[in-house]
Amino acid sequence: MLRIGMAQINPIVGDLKGNRQKIVNCICKAKDLGVDILSFPELAICGYPPEDIVFKPHFVEDNIKTLQEIIKYTADITAIIGFIDITNDGNIYNAAGVCHNQRLAGVYHKMNLPNYGVFDEKRHFEQGHEPFVFALNQAVIGLNICEDIWIENGTGSLQATRNGAEIIMNISASPYHVGKGRLRKELLTTQAVTNGVTVCYNNLVGGQDELVFDGSSMVIDQQGNVIAHGKQFEEDMIIVDLPDTKLQEKPSNAIDIIRLEKLEKTGRKQEVRDRFSPPPPFLPLEELEEIYYALILGTHDYVHKNRFKKVIIGLSGGIDSALVAAIAADALGRENVVGISMPSQYSSQETQGDAQRLAENLGIEFYVVPIRDIFETYLQTIEQGFGSVKLPVLPVDVTNENLQARIRGNILMAYSNKFGFLVLTTGNKSEMGVGYCTLYGDMAGGFAVIKDVPKTLVYRLSQYRNAKGIVIPQGILTRPPSAELKEDQRDEDTLPPYEILDFLLEAYVERDKSSQQIIDLGLEPEMVKRIIRMVDTSEYKRRQSPPGIKITPKAFGKDRRLPITNQYVG
Repeated sequence: MLRIGMAQINPIVGDLKGNRQKIVNCICKAKDLGVDILSFPELAICGYPPEDIVFKPHFVEDNIKTLQEIIKYTADITAIIGFIDITNDGNIYNAAGVCHNQRLAGVYHKMNLPNYGVFDEKRHFEQGHEPFVFALNQAVIGLNICEDIWIENGTGSLQATRNGAEIIMNISASPYHVGKGRLRKELLTTQAVTNGVTVCYNNLVGGQDELVFDGSSMVIDQQGNVIAHGKQFEEDMIIVDLPDTKLQEKPSNAIDIIRLEKLEKTGRKQEVRDRFSPPPPFLPLEELEEIYYALILGTHDYVHKNRFKKVIIGLSGGIDSALVAAIAADALGRENVVGISMPSQYSSQETQGDAQRLAENLGIEFYVVPIRDIFETYLQTIEQGFGSVKLPVLPVDVTNENLQARIRGNILMAYSNKFGFLVLTTGNKSEMGVGYCTLYGDMAGGFAVIKDVPKTLVYRLSQYRNAKGIVIPQGILTRPPSAELKEDQRDEDTLPPYEILDFLLEAYVERDKSSQQIIDLGLEPEMVKRIIRMVDTSEYKRRQSPPGIKITPKAFGKDRRLPITNQYVG
């Protein structure tokens, strides 16, 4: 019997010392559980993605020194550890080290480097050229990294067909989006059944800037059955016992197999194994719950990994800020969330009351800073300046509305500067898509929690959160959305109903449909062209927005990179 462990950990990019300690702790725990082979996620030592830090030679050297320090703890165990490798010719590789009995027995270089969506690996790493297979006890094991297993007839197939590997261990850093778990399971099942292997898939967990890694590591047997599954959005140690296999004759076209000396089955190890009881069956989260947990983890890790203690949120009494406040309180604890209401003459008594009730329901600090006097002073001052410009007198317009948003942005940033709070912005994907937001106003801040959450999903998530315990006042859920920057304002004065807008944006942004293709879906032509024009001309705003959590297949930012100066219409 071979006992395999997968340490589903949450490292911090660049925290070599902290990541080292986390890895060592897992190795010690795995030994106590009688594990023979313990894997860690892709680039576990340096964190993923390291991006351009890899261009610092001293960083790469320090990450290798960290690996050497960890190897000292691998007596009587095999540990597969992701790290950055550098060869004598100076080439840098996304690598996995096989650490066995206190020595580095072999190194695999990732062969398939993703360079789409949020991935930029061809910018940072050289491509590996040789599959890697090793033998331990009676097992032949193929080792590969993340994208390698997504390729049909790729590295895993070579390891199985050319070298008789019966186990494929894949260490991964696969970021979350809605539906990704289902795609992964289908892919891994296909690989397991097609190649007649057991797939041990170890995924990263945690938030890193815009990305959230959901864990969900799994082991799938040769018949396509999931025989072990890691937690979603949490660190975990997944352990599975696989039956002994028999080494096969090496095919003539096989690559060399690295044979590791046998791990002794001591009486203590056998005693530990006999006491082992598998965890309860895995129950996947429902879709809304899954998204909510992704937002919680992304918010928690961005705040804590960047060494902030508290966050501040502008509470308008609207649905977006309500959801952000609820997520923040759940992610950070209510004692670390500050809400601030900044009413103007256009703010209704209903929204002001709901903002206060929301804060009371969540149990967070709450302050009121009226902006009416500031706004009037601002108008008087700036109108004097406008008068000196030799242009016709212009009527009251969106300029006056944006001034209010920018005053609020200034106040939030003042609190941030004074007390060290991180400002969480509250704009959603629908607003960001069409530019229904104000630069240096409601876009001002450090992290955009729901930047990739369409408005219709904001409502669904809010209802999901209330089902766990009512925190968002009913008035917020039922009141027509409004920026409240002028009298009797409604979002639908400017935008189509959000059900239509979100459908249109999903088609144009996420599926790259043309305007005519979208019109052919039954939408009004002029409206489609107007919204597409708003999306295209708002790219300069999005380029200046804070990072936010990716939860859809294509988020604004790294996923969708368009030129600001661009006159293509379509």
